[in-house]
Amino acid sequence: MRYLTVLLCALGCAGLATTASADDATGRIYGRITTTDGDVYEGLIRWDRNEASWVDVLNGSKVIHRTDRERERGRRIEIFGFTVYEEDGDRTYSRTSGIRFGNIRSLERIGSDRARLILQTGEEVELINGSTDIGNDVREIIIEDAEAGQIELKWRDLELVELFEAPAGVTSSLGERLFGTVVSRDGLEFTGFVCWDVDEVLTEDILDGNDEDGRRRKIPFGNIERIRRNSSSSALVRLNNGDEFVLRGTNDVNSSNSGILVLDPELGQVELDWDEFEEVIFTTPDAAPDYASFARIAPLSGTVFTRDGDRFEGRLRWDDDESATWEFLDGELSDMQFDIEFGKIRSIERLSSREAEVTLLDGRRFELRGSNDVDSDNDGIFIIDDAGDEVRLSWQDFERVVFDKP
Repeated sequence: MRYLTVLLCALGCAGLATTASADDATGRIYGRITTTDGDVYEGLIRWDRNEASWVDVLNGSKVIHRTDRERERGRRIEIFGFTVYEEDGDRTYSRTSGIRFGNIRSLERIGSDRARLILQTGEEVELINGSTDIGNDVREIIIEDAEAGQIELKWRDLELVELFEAPAGVTSSLGERLFGTVVSRDGLEFTGFVCWDVDEVLTEDILDGNDEDGRRRKIPFGNIERIRRNSSSSALVRLNNGDEFVLRGTNDVNSSNSGILVLDPELGQVELDWDEFEEVIFTTPDAAPDYASFARIAPLSGTVFTRDGDRFEGRLRWDDDESATWEFLDGELSDMQFDIEFGKIRSIERLSSREAEVTLLDGRRFELRGSNDVDSDNDGIFIIDDAGDEVRLSWQDFERVVFDKP
């Protein structure tokens, strides 16, 4: 399999808006929460344990409202001329989605598993059933209010969440967002904000395990220099003071680990399971994206080329679903899961019925498969011209697309 992998750029790379050093809470989610009881709290926010910075992703299923034309068209799957699946033509349906917290202006709870988002652009998006990010299964929402202290809320407590940049000098009792370079078993390197075991994201969070003498160790992530996979059941941990030891016996340090995520502002999100993970080296970012840098989102647009040599330009809807730069393209590479923000993609080229090459704006290329975003299960590439006329291309007809820069 061909691929070109470049070290994910440090957060100070050209074109990325950044602010002051990481000594304060730069890059952390900040806002105001109004509860159903009328209480109002303001401060740094930790969402569902594993989202704490603007680059982190709120997961959910996007509610899509059909136009009359789309409702009439519906969706039909045929095999050898026989219809094996057909949508009922309802006016709404949902698709798996996600959005960075930095793109959100406000979140309103409108049901036990439903939220209405207003984006920084004013666009309205409705999300449902977001794993544990939206609904009653949210594990906890913590806000650090300067006067009230650390408040833990449940989904049912929320009425409105309003997000904005943190004032200068705000600090957190929970620590800073974890940052570093994750290396895969194949030697691929990814640098960005790190989420460990899909749970620990801050320097005061704890890595725990049993050492070789059987003693349980609980180590703040801020004290750890690196973690290396030692075997399917253990990890080698090196502290900032140079001490090294092997830990085992918990899902922090064995194959029961739920996944290691890397959040990169110039890509999106990459998730590695324990078998694909080699090591992580923790560092401190020079700077982090500020809230204002996430305001530059737009509809998808570009030029689409077909295998027959035709060419179409206009606004785009990918997989009959994604139509904005804040949305994500999904795919797999070497058992790693990629969620790439469309606004960071320069082009997509069909390689086969099961695979596509995705080229980012910064030049990195990845050959992805395992998702209907990049294979023949794609529900269509739609191009809408200035007159409002719409063309649909199947994956079989599609050759490549070059996106306009946002």
